Amino acid sequence: MKRQIMVKPGQIEFEEVDRPDISANQVLIKMRRIGICGSDLHVYHGMHPLTKYPVTQGHEVSGIIEDIGENISTFGTGDIVTVRPQITCGTCIYCKAGNYHICENLKVMGFQTTGMASEYVVVDKSKVLKISQKISIDASALVEPIAVACSAVEKAGDVKGKDILILGAGPIGILTGQVAKAKGAHSVMISDVVDYRLGIAKEVGLDYIVNPEIENLGKAIIQVYGKGGVNLVIECVGKQQTVNDAITYARKGSIIVLVGVFAKQPRVDFSTVQDHELTIKGLLMYRHHHFEEAISLLENELIQTQPLLSKHFPFEQYDDAYQYLINNKDKALKILIDIS
Repeated sequence: MKRQIMVKPGQIEFEEVDRPDISANQVLIKMRRIGICGSDLHVYHGMHPLTKYPVTQGHEVSGIIEDIGENISTFGTGDIVTVRPQITCGTCIYCKAGNYHICENLKVMGFQTTGMASEYVVVDKSKVLKISQKISIDASALVEPIAVACSAVEKAGDVKGKDILILGAGPIGILTGQVAKAKGAHSVMISDVVDYRLGIAKEVGLDYIVNPEIENLGKAIIQVYGKGGVNLVIECVGKQQTVNDAITYARKGSIIVLVGVFAKQPRVDFSTVQDHELTIKGLLMYRHHHFEEAISLLENELIQTQPLLSKHFPFEQYDDAYQYLINNKDKALKILIDIS
């Protein structure tokens, strides 16, 4: 079978390897779709701080079960599935406390260990989630980023009735806004410097859009919410400016959730954090129940994914997908690799 490998930043090759065998507690999945996200792009540019090369990518996936181990009764051949791409030790203090998503020895498929950009993959049954036939194979590949959004909203606490500012209208920002609305948020304002992305955010039902290069974000917040501002800020970019905005525009005594991946370490205005009694919460990953929640939201049609899907590329054109993202960064949201 064919497997993708990034041998060094910006250089993708394919290798022929044997189709893997399964043990009693594993499933063999024929991969169908692989999503490319911002973290993958960091790897492509050699800017991901926790990835070494060579590495096979692929952590946002959907596929069809081809075979199951003899101890498995919860899955069957032909099932549509996705995979939770975490490898954890199970023995550190975090795993023992149920916080395996911040495992001391955490490895994420596609970054610190082999990802799923292959024609077939073998996965332990505990990481596999079955998806309803009513959910498309494309949408199934977005369960992982929706799980990120579910984790981000959960990190913020009860969002019912709250007014929320999301910084960044990339796929994670737009999905986070939709999850917040699905969980009862009163309204969501989202900001970005790309009008196309803001248009997609509006299309999927987010309430207010602001381009801070055209309209002053602070004035827009006051115009909509008054001088009290918003109850919650979720940062989904990972840049200095959006960290500044989060601290500047968060209501006193409120919460800021950091979701964006930072390629460069930001400076933080702790004087304002202290003076306004802000709570900053970092978000690394998700847990299994966030995947279950993401699937439920899709099944109940509370999340729109189709407007986020920008383009498909065949498996052999993996590098072309990255080039498209780089050259069309203002209009490319979610790119999918089609394996079959």
